[in-house]
Amino acid sequence: MTTPNNTNGNRPTIKQKVSGVILIDKPQGMTSQQVVSKVKWLFKSPEHDSKKAGHTGTLDPMATGLLPVCLGEATKFSHYQLDADKSYVARVQLGTQTDTGDAEGKSIATAFIPNLTQSQLNEIAQAFMGEQLQTPPMYSALKKDGKKLYEYARAGIEVEREPRPISIKNLELKLVQADVIELTVTCSKGTYVRVLGEDVAKGLGTLGHLTALRRTSVGDLSITNAITLTNLEALALNERFEKLLSPDVCLGQMPTLVLTEADCQRLRLGQRLNIKSLITTELEAELKKQTLAEFSDDRDSENHPLDVRLYQDDQQFVGLGVLSRNGRLQPKKMLNL
Repeated sequence: MTTPNNTNGNRPTIKQKVSGVILIDKPQGMTSQQVVSKVKWLFKSPEHDSKKAGHTGTLDPMATGLLPVCLGEATKFSHYQLDADKSYVARVQLGTQTDTGDAEGKSIATAFIPNLTQSQLNEIAQAFMGEQLQTPPMYSALKKDGKKLYEYARAGIEVEREPRPISIKNLELKLVQADVIELTVTCSKGTYVRVLGEDVAKGLGTLGHLTALRRTSVGDLSITNAITLTNLEALALNERFEKLLSPDVCLGQMPTLVLTEADCQRLRLGQRLNIKSLITTELEAELKKQTLAEFSDDRDSENHPLDVRLYQDDQQFVGLGVLSRNGRLQPKKMLNL
């Protein structure tokens, strides 16, 4: 996609809009937005427009690890990664509680540290598995009456917070030192690992706070495929573009449909298609699964829709569509190619 840029008298030059996803290994001490700003700058050139960009889930400045950054058209699909499960590795210092729940806060309480065994750690980890409610910390960006909670906290004011549903999919605890445990977790969106660390410490009969936090995955995206900002900056511009992933990486294992170029063009124009003949056994199964998840009595089973990834016949990702069991396909989010 191009956009005019007046730089040469009355002759407009054409700037190519940067589009794709890059996996950044966020360094400690930077905010997530600072990382996005740096990425935008690294992809900017006289020929390239990288103004449109955003991340797929905030990491605290103290934290390191995987931060997917979406550029251009990829931002249309970034919220799918916001909703994805995430994995972390954290260190919990036992015996001391801080006001922020991590090492950046000040100590507010201390407690005796019992002699812990791996068996005890395994038992506590199992107790935290599954669906539960978690009360957000005061030092967070959630808002109450239009004001962020950490603003209240810095003013010495504690406000009531509603517990929120979260899910712990996997949790492992390991004793690193007599007063330090390593916490490895896969959890649903909205989970505060700082609070989890505090709650685990209390479950072990003591207090605790996070001293390190590293995100290792977001949905299907892994830290093993990420690049540091230092290494990205060391690359030539064309090599940086080689690191960009297709926007469809944001959509995980969502079902797919391959269409002709003509059908893709019709979808870009906002038209609906009848593609009942293209519904495979696998797609039919996904449609029925979606229906049963939404309607226990299977009502409206012919028309309840399913989001599908759309590809042109050359396997180029072109956008996201909504498919009904009656074979009707309509566009939801299409790339401007």
